[in-house]
Amino acid sequence: MDIPGPPAIFRDMENDSDILIVGGGLAGPALALALAQAGRSVTVIDALPHDTRVTPDFNGKSYALALASVRLLAAIGIWDRVQHNAQPMLEIKVSDGRAGEGPAPFFLHFDHAEIEEGPMGHMCEDRLLRAALLTAMNETPHITQITGTVTAQDVTADGVTLTLSDGQRVSGRLLVGADGRESGTARRAGISRTGWDYGQTALVAAIEHDLPHHGIAHQFFMPPGPLAILPLPGNVSSIVWSESDATATRFAALSDEDFMQVLRPRFGDFLGQIALRGKRYSYPLGLTVANSFIAPRLALLGDAAHGLHPIAGQGFNAGLRDVGALAQVIDEAARRGEDFAAPDVLARYQQWRRFDTATLALTTDLTNRLFSNDNPLLRGLRDLGMGAIGAMPRLRRGFIREAAGLTGDLPDLMKG
Repeated sequence: MDIPGPPAIFRDMENDSDILIVGGGLAGPALALALAQAGRSVTVIDALPHDTRVTPDFNGKSYALALASVRLLAAIGIWDRVQHNAQPMLEIKVSDGRAGEGPAPFFLHFDHAEIEEGPMGHMCEDRLLRAALLTAMNETPHITQITGTVTAQDVTADGVTLTLSDGQRVSGRLLVGADGRESGTARRAGISRTGWDYGQTALVAAIEHDLPHHGIAHQFFMPPGPLAILPLPGNVSSIVWSESDATATRFAALSDEDFMQVLRPRFGDFLGQIALRGKRYSYPLGLTVANSFIAPRLALLGDAAHGLHPIAGQGFNAGLRDVGALAQVIDEAARRGEDFAAPDVLARYQQWRRFDTATLALTTDLTNRLFSNDNPLLRGLRDLGMGAIGAMPRLRRGFIREAAGLTGDLPDLMKG
């Protein structure tokens, strides 16, 4: 895929941008596009060079985009760029069991046909989303992109000035931290974090299989942690396999052939023969939530605000909800003639997102703790609970709508 570089002519950096965004991954560029569409001037600063942030290599890392997230991506002009390479999720099957034994008799089955809106979501590769976001930013006149590392941020009553490692200074009215779980933006603002390590590591890879997946996503809960098997276009699935740190370290060091030997009894044979496609990756799992999403003339979003366990695949979706909420708060304040970086305006963003984030963090944390063990009593209770939910259509449809991101106070960009 050929991706044009940033425009040769940028805004004069002696002039202020409306908003400075630190972090050029996914959430930051999505916010930049949403703000630019509303007429704001935006500067996006990322430590990695443009060419490094885009690679054509298939790496297996993918996202389960809820229906509400797809709507937001469509609204900012991204969905049309990736839709033809995205896989609709038509069903979700959740089961409990042990490696080599198959699922327990009780399991959950969510079918998109039970709601009117269509597929619950789509699977899309990380590399395709990044490329589409970068290309869209390159084509948007109101967005300036800078490669550099922020070394200092100075906040006054009128704005924010960032100092980069090369000595360049960039000013704006509002600073947004979209720079990940180890957010330097949050740290420099004195924002502390609450969280803990799960003692688990995620093993991520793409798997080719003989049989079609029919757009069905599987979540298989095993004592060390869950294995998610997520459908991609063709006879390919992405796996996110959570194991204890010690076991994951051992498995990550295996050859590709030996890795597949330990995966097969966990994966099962329901998709026929399986083979590894591309490289394997791993990362530690933990929960980390910023104790405040805002500071004077500053807002956090995405992983900089909340890093969750991938057990429900909601981390990036939560970040896109942040994008929609912050863009809407800024736009509504500007329309009323308010300073969109004023404390009371940013407090609206925090109030909007804090409860939803806390609820999601608690839910993913409790689910992981409940299912990532081999306690016979807990196994019996959770299996009966899944069976009960599956037997009650109204409750089941509620879970389907939750998975599709259609519940709660949605930003306008996610309403379609």
